[in-house]
Amino acid sequence: MKRLLFLSGLAILASSLCISRAQAPTESSHSVWDGVYTEEQAKRGEPIYQKECASCHGALLTGGESAPALTGGSFQANWNGLTLGDLFDRIRKTMPQSKPGSLTRQQDADVLAFMLSINKFPAGKTELYRQSEMLKEIRFETKKPAEKNQLAFDSCLSRRDQRSSPGSTPFFRASS
Repeated sequence: MKRLLFLSGLAILASSLCISRAQAPTESSHSVWDGVYTEEQAKRGEPIYQKECASCHGALLTGGESAPALTGGSFQANWNGLTLGDLFDRIRKTMPQSKPGSLTRQQDADVLAFMLSINKFPAGKTELYRQSEMLKEIRFETKKPAEKNQLAFDSCLSRRDQRSSPGSTPFFRASS
């Protein structure tokens, strides 16, 4: 009986820790999923991209012989966990390859907005910043933060259910 009470208490404690972990705020409050550019800005960035970048990175951002893709899984995995400031600085300091640093900060921001739109990150009501210091506050994440939190919660529920014996009743049920 004592063991059952101990295990029940332990399960409740573990469940509450999982719930709090799933709901914990992320380190920074902004990510690419928060609508950090406008549709208008992305539209301005497209002709700049086509003129200055497409010859190397491809008209559809799928890459070329001498340059990587700027869309898709490899691109997103490469930048996942970094900031838009990191990506902006890379663009600003090294692109276009034939004349690095020749675009204005506004043009760089517009091209970055176009890249975000092609990568299916949502547009918002505020234009993307032109200062890398401000962009360092925005995380590049391949998954929506809410999805990460839900995955952590689901993982905790799954572990709890695996520990339950076949004939026992779970301590609590997640609502559907």
